[in-house]
Amino acid sequence: MLDMNGLFGSHNGFGGFRPHIVGIGGTTRIGSSSETALRCTLSAIEAMGATTEMIVGPLLDLPMYDPSDKHRSPSARRLIQSLRRANGIIIATPSYHGGMSGVIKNALDYVEDMRDDKRAYFDGRAVGVIVSAFGAQALGTTLVEVRSVVHALRGWPTPFAAALNSQNRPFEDGRPANDEVAAQLETVARQIYTFAMVQQLQGANSADDQPRAAKSA
Repeated sequence: MLDMNGLFGSHNGFGGFRPHIVGIGGTTRIGSSSETALRCTLSAIEAMGATTEMIVGPLLDLPMYDPSDKHRSPSARRLIQSLRRANGIIIATPSYHGGMSGVIKNALDYVEDMRDDKRAYFDGRAVGVIVSAFGAQALGTTLVEVRSVVHALRGWPTPFAAALNSQNRPFEDGRPANDEVAAQLETVARQIYTFAMVQQLQGANSADDQPRAAKSA
């Protein structure tokens, strides 16, 4: 396992930088399996040294996205403000009939408001994916769908995604019920954190190179 503290220093991160990771997920029902998975993953990222923010439950009860309507509800404005601050993103969705839930897809549609940002959409940010389904059949199709949407939003889906069969009761008392579930969520957390730190390191190196390039010119 990659030693984050050895690579980037203590929990203060690289040069004091602490990536901010935003998690979107769950259902309008508080305490769903996908929400629990998201909560556990963000907790793991916090232990690595990141700051986190979770948008779940009632905060996802957004008006249906309408590109012709410029009015935004307070929840919609908060969603976009949070995503603009994010150095990494995690999407946790239940699988409904082989695809992501309408609640999650509607939230992602609001990312269109970020099209004219300097970092348009999810550009330059890793996006972790967690899928929870009652039965194994829908896990793969939902995972592919979410990753396709992330690609369309210019994000970088992490190589690993967590696929949780809720039929097997993956959580007990809000914690992973076994090592397999814990390992999946920890892997998503580690890859998101690593990518965010590498992006910060790359940005710092690019800034350091600018004066030398100007001087040589």
